[in-house]
Amino acid sequence: MATVVTRHRVGNIDKWIKGQQDRLDLFGPAVSSLKAFQDTDDPNSVVLVLEVTNLELFHEILNDPKTQSAKDKHTVLEPIIVSMEIDF
Repeated sequence: MATVVTRHRVGNIDKWIKGQQDRLDLFGPAVSSLKAFQDTDDPNSVVLVLEVTNLELFHEILNDPKTQSAKDKHTVLEPIIVSMEIDF
């Protein structure tokens, strides 16, 4: 399992928040948990912290052209920055 952090902006934070169940359903096959955060300085900037059980599948879902309709529905703006934990 890997901890993954994503950051991106949204066009409408209220629409994005209402899409939480859609995100859980979309990424469910590849993650065991998903926590959402909103930047305090920019309400349209969000961060997701995910416990990813299948990293390859996670990237496939994120980059699948079929996922674009969900991004559009929830006003997700590119780029989506994906960061991984560094093992020291």
